[in-house]
Amino acid sequence: MSTVNGLPAHVLLVHIVVVLVPLTALALVAAALWPRAARRLGVLLPVPAFVALVSVPLTTQAGEWLERHVAEDTLVRRHTELGDGLLPWALGLFVPATVVWWATRRGGPERATGEGGRRSAPPVRIVVGVLSVAVAAGAVVDVYRTGDSGAKAAWHDAYH
Repeated sequence: MSTVNGLPAHVLLVHIVVVLVPLTALALVAAALWPRAARRLGVLLPVPAFVALVSVPLTTQAGEWLERHVAEDTLVRRHTELGDGLLPWALGLFVPATVVWWATRRGGPERATGEGGRRSAPPVRIVVGVLSVAVAAGAVVDVYRTGDSGAKAAWHDAYH
């Protein structure tokens, strides 16, 4: 896909990535850390993660088309390099989002009761929670860095 209604497709598709990756990251952290949030989110956890995962290569491909149709520039090259690194982060959000959803859907093992009647999280939930926070933070930072570099590339000489 190269253009939509005369506009470069990248300019439109990038908004899907910029919105869905951070929202998916936030939902993943909430669901991984709070079982009630996971139950409430249900399928709204893996579906946006999947859409984000599919949107990243589409947006990257449209960006590569656009790169071939603009003047060569170091800022554009930097943005392209950063954009190429986003797919592993999108995959990194999709996999734990699917695992958390699946485990919640299946009911998962009941939490053991610790001292004082307080419930404690099973070790697997702790590992998934820590992993989810790390991947979510990395994905959001990468989207920010890529988007910032794209804005600089697009606007650096556009106004005075």
